[in-house]
This record gives sequence, C-alpha cells and structure tokens, in this order.
Amino acid sequence: MQYKRILLKLSGEALMGEQQYGIDGKRLAEYAEDIKAVVEKGIEVAIVIGGGNIFRGLSGASQGMDRVQGDHMGMLATVINGLALQSALEQHGVETRLQSAIKINEVAEPFIRRRAMRHLEKGRVVIFGGGTGNPYFTTDSAAVLRAIEIKADVILKGTRVDGIYTSDPEKDKTATKFDRISFNDVISKGLKVMDTTAFTLSQENELPIVVFDMNTRGNLMKIVQGESIGTVVNI
Repeated sequence: MQYKRILLKLSGEALMGEQQYGIDGKRLAEYAEDIKAVVEKGIEVAIVIGGGNIFRGLSGASQGMDRVQGDHMGMLATVINGLALQSALEQHGVETRLQSAIKINEVAEPFIRRRAMRHLEKGRVVIFGGGTGNPYFTTDSAAVLRAIEIKADVILKGTRVDGIYTSDPEKDKTATKFDRISFNDVISKGLKVMDTTAFTLSQENELPIVVFDMNTRGNLMKIVQGESIGTVVNI
C-alpha cells in the first residue's frame, strides 16, 4: 500500500449526486462502499466533509447575513453531513467515530487529537465535523489542519474532476491535466487547488495532496495501492 494513514477531503456538494441540494442516498452508499474497501486493506482513514450542499457561510454573507453567524451555520451543516456519512458507513459494517470541533455532545465526540489517533489505530474511520471550530476558515483548512495533527501521510481531495488542469476542463476543452505538480508551480500558475490558507499550511508542512475524481468507483483504492490517479501536488 502506498499510504498507511490518509485524510480524505470530500465536498458537501459531492453528496448531492444529481440533485440540486441535500444528500443523495445512492451517492452516499457508493462512497461508503469505496471507503470500506480501503479500510479492509488496513488503511487508517480520517475524513473531513464540507457543508456546501446545505449551507455556505460565504454565500450567506453575500446576501447580507453576518459572516460569523453564517460560518457557524456552515459548521453545523458539516456535522449533518458527517452524521449521514457515519450512518452510511455503519450500515456497511464499518466502525466509525464522529468528532466535532464545536461541542455537540449528544451526537458527536469533541475533537481530541489523541483520542482520534487511537480510534484510527483501532481501525475505526474518524469523521471530523464542525470545520476548525472557527469562522473565516474553510473545510479545506480544517482538512489540512487535521491531517497534520493526526500525522496523515497524504490528503486525498475527492472532487468531480479527475485532477488539476491548466484551466477549468468543464469550461475549456483545450485544458490539459497535470499528473504531478509542485506547490510552487500551483501558486505561480494561479491554479485553484484549495483556498490559500489551506494550501500554504500544506506546503509549509510538506504534506502532499492528491486531487482525484471520487465519483469514479474504485479510484480511492487505486490511489492507496500506488496507481497514478488524479494529480499529485508535492514539494
């Protein structure tokens, strides 16, 4: 196996499937099956999931809402998605723990680094909800922060695109894909991999990022087995 411990970053929008909002049960089940297959290979899996399918603090602020209030609503949305993913995984026989950066003791453990690492060592999937627990920080930043804290080998950023391109491949048919690219080249070319705070944090800690298409079944397994899937961002 290429990696022993991974941090899987999923967007909230990914859970919508073909819907306009909310959670698509079929897509959720597919993700659970792919994650289960990796866990069964002995890979330790932590997950950070966004909340954009339910609410985005930034979009709320653009409509006149207080940004801090909006971001807190977004954090709660990530907990809702975390609960949904937890349920799907457990229905497939995968033992999980949901930890939240904001205290919701009735539904999730508080985030405690040592406890999270112990869960991973015992083969449990740990889902981190609530972002960083602070407004103005995205779930990308939360993913990088948690990955560093738990000493993950890599961040696997699952998207609907199969890697990083010279421009948006959904808009520009001439866009070409990078198989590997350095952090410095991503910055100099102005490519949008993660928000600047998250990306800089990953670069400073020399934590590689793999951007790949999570919606293609089996891709997650191929990556942990060392196959060249998606785009690798490294030093």
